[in-house]
Amino acid sequence: MRYLHTMLRVGDLQRSIDFYTGVLGFTEVRRADYPKGEFTLAFLRAPGDDDSGPMLELTYNWGVDHYELGDAYGHVAFQVDSVEAVGERLAAAGHSFSWGPGKTPDGATTMAFIDDPDGYRIELLAYQ
Repeated sequence: MRYLHTMLRVGDLQRSIDFYTGVLGFTEVRRADYPKGEFTLAFLRAPGDDDSGPMLELTYNWGVDHYELGDAYGHVAFQVDSVEAVGERLAAAGHSFSWGPGKTPDGATTMAFIDDPDGYRIELLAYQ
C-alpha cells in the first residue's frame, strides 16, 4: 500500500493553484477537465517531494464556488525548512498565519497554521 494524494474541493481552481504554487512553492504536475462529469482536477506536488511522492489533488466542480467545511475535517501538515520564511512569503502575498508561530506541545518543533483560500487548515512544521 502507498499513500497517493489528498483531495480538497475548491471554489476557484486558479486561486487555489496560485496559493499553493506561488505562496507555498508547490509545482502543478497535471490538470485535466472532465466535461461529462463537469469537474477539473489539478495535481500538485510539494517542494522537496520526489516524483513518486504523494500529491495534493484540487477538485473544482464546475459552477460550485463555496463549500461548507464542517467540523470533522482537521488539517494537512507539511514539513518546511523555516516557518519564518514561509511567514515572509505569506505576508508578501497578503496572507498571514491563522495561528503561531509557536512550539509543539513537547517544545521540540516550531509550528504554525495557515488557511488556504477555501479555509482548509494547513499545519507547517520545522523540525530542529
